[in-house]
Amino acid sequence: MKIAILAGGLGTRLSEETAVRPKPMVEIGGKPILWHIMNIYWSHGFNDFIIALGYKGDVIKEYFLNYYNLNSDLTISLKTGEVLASKNCFRDWTVRLVDTGLHPMTGGRLLRLKEYLKEETFMLTYGDGVGNINIRDLLKFHQSHGRIATVTSVRPTPRFGGITFEGNQVIEFTEKPQTGEGWINGGFFVFQPEVFDYIKGDDTILERDPLENLARDRQLMAYRHDGFWQCMDTARDWKLLEELWDKGNAPWKVWRE
Repeated sequence: MKIAILAGGLGTRLSEETAVRPKPMVEIGGKPILWHIMNIYWSHGFNDFIIALGYKGDVIKEYFLNYYNLNSDLTISLKTGEVLASKNCFRDWTVRLVDTGLHPMTGGRLLRLKEYLKEETFMLTYGDGVGNINIRDLLKFHQSHGRIATVTSVRPTPRFGGITFEGNQVIEFTEKPQTGEGWINGGFFVFQPEVFDYIKGDDTILERDPLENLARDRQLMAYRHDGFWQCMDTARDWKLLEELWDKGNAPWKVWRE
């Protein structure tokens, strides 16, 4: 089964990094967040990726073109230029890199991948969010309900502390509550090819008309994920993910090296 990843946005709210590279290439623990996302799928047995490129897509192309050699032991003949790489790179991924242009919105980028995805069920996610989602359980849920679309809904940790009152008396103060106030779109979609009937063109924002109309037609179901999830939308988010990784407490690391 194919996994599409939207990796073409401008990432303006993380401009500290995205001035020189696309947001999916911003690193956590020395590896691009895109690599982390792909490992989440790989840990559950999925390894066929299609990445929708846009802003600074050449950086992502260069990364995968050089991935094998940079992750292998090399023997180099300085006389002939011959390079022999050992097979230390054990990730059996197939990665298709598709230039979807600079300006299409999320729905438009997905539509530009139609020729690769129109024949069967496929998965889709964004290039800036990680979580300890059980991908196989997500897929089983999608297959069980028979609708066109499944979205993973999550409850992120709030940005601010929580206060519980009894009258005006504070009876509990929680600096970092573990669950947010409501469910939101966490990405990690599963779609039937019929989803393309809901996308009109480059200006279509997936999260607006397509998902709203799928919900209206009762064709959108939610897989509720109560575990860890975090997007990397701002420098604050990036710092949080870096700290979790550095402390060896990254809940999304569900794979073995």
